[in-house]
Amino acid sequence: MEPEHLENKLLPFALELARRAETEILPLFLNVTAERKADGTEVTEADRRAEAIMRSHIQAHYPDHAVLGEEQGRSGPEDARFCWVLDPIDGTAGFTIGVPLFGTLVGLLEDGEPVLGVIHLPGIDETVYAARGSGCWYRRGKDLPRRVHTSGCARLDEAVVSSTGIESTDLAAPATGAFPLSAFVQKARKFRFVTDCTQYALVARGLIDLAFDPVMSPWDIAALVPCVEEAGGAVASLTTGKREGVVFGGSLITAATPALLEEAFDLLEANGCRYGGS
Repeated sequence: MEPEHLENKLLPFALELARRAETEILPLFLNVTAERKADGTEVTEADRRAEAIMRSHIQAHYPDHAVLGEEQGRSGPEDARFCWVLDPIDGTAGFTIGVPLFGTLVGLLEDGEPVLGVIHLPGIDETVYAARGSGCWYRRGKDLPRRVHTSGCARLDEAVVSSTGIESTDLAAPATGAFPLSAFVQKARKFRFVTDCTQYALVARGLIDLAFDPVMSPWDIAALVPCVEEAGGAVASLTTGKREGVVFGGSLITAATPALLEEAFDLLEANGCRYGGS
């Protein structure tokens, strides 16, 4: 499928999926009870309804496509060339306590490669989206979309760095192989904790220079990769240190430039971290 096809047909469809999810999510914001799934993470009726409406819309228009979602797993043809990857509410924990920075993530894989992504933030009505070869775009409310780019920052000591929390880092449990978050806090010009997909939208917009999360699932990652890369940034799995197979790598680091990404991995290796392909 050519880039113009993605831009003219599948990208608007992906944006429509996110808007349909919003109709199920916003009425339950501040008015929903969380449950615990078997893995200990939280889920709400809003998560389930939003994923269900997106799946239904995909099935109606692209029955030959597969779907991989956080709440309902994989469905559709096993040999499908295209697979939609859905996270109805990225940031359910914040959603349940009234933090409006949760997002709906819509990604599309072609033969396993992420080619399209939508990061929609219903609580603040902002969207960052991209398709392969078509650039990355930002829209707020009913404003016209504008093309966005990463900051161009190439040095860690000049960078604004973010992560989602201290899970699996040396700040949670100092141990051999733990992600050395403290090293990034000390090295960066500025460090902030930023929720879930919001930090990657800010990387694409040039407002954060480096963002990472040591523990992620495919539905957390797929939509983010096209947005950051089409904005001019670089991405890799923290687990392998590689771009190849990043959607299924179990973690993610994104940077404004390849040079900044390389310096981040140098810092990881200097701190004896198992990440970065070692």
